[in-house]
Amino acid sequence: MFALVSPERIQLPVGAVVRLPANWQDYQTLCQQRGDSSIPRIKYCSGEVLLMSPLPKHGRDAHLIATVITTLLDCSGREYDAFTPVTMELPEESGIEPDYCFYIDNWQAVSGKERIDWRNDPPPDLVLEIDVTSYSNVNDYLPYRVPEVWLFRKNQLVIYQLQGDEYIAQAQSRYFPEISLQDVIARCLQVAYDRNTSAAIRELRQLLGERQ
Repeated sequence: MFALVSPERIQLPVGAVVRLPANWQDYQTLCQQRGDSSIPRIKYCSGEVLLMSPLPKHGRDAHLIATVITTLLDCSGREYDAFTPVTMELPEESGIEPDYCFYIDNWQAVSGKERIDWRNDPPPDLVLEIDVTSYSNVNDYLPYRVPEVWLFRKNQLVIYQLQGDEYIAQAQSRYFPEISLQDVIARCLQVAYDRNTSAAIRELRQLLGERQ
């Protein structure tokens, strides 16, 4: 299959990334043309649109790591809200679709809302991005001032935290300071690929239960 992006049709081979010069209206047109589907992923930044058709590995890893996050939150008794798919937009400036976003400290600010005003409501406390095709960039989240971004690339988790006007890689998450997330996620991935996701999460829950 070849890539095709036109006003009438979007067709991308699985795993493909297409980069095009575009304005905000072009981006809006592509999003409307895609309709209710979440594929292809579309983002807009600095006069450019990027489209990406995810590989199966992308979805599987995103679901697993997001489930690790919710499991850690659940086992510590913390309240939160999680969203996927979701489109974050600042008109004329940015459009981005994180794999998952989590409201942890600020869950009450979005509780019950059907729409989020990205100019006035607080940003997600934590965003998860899975990068299999060199599509994701942590700096996409600078306009929204997301406090923490997890970027999973080449089977490695990098945790970025917003410091001033830039993201700095950190060894630990501010939300799970006592957890070695790289080790936890590496183990969960091993179990998930050797067996399945449910086995990985059951093992994680058992480990967390033993620590309590």
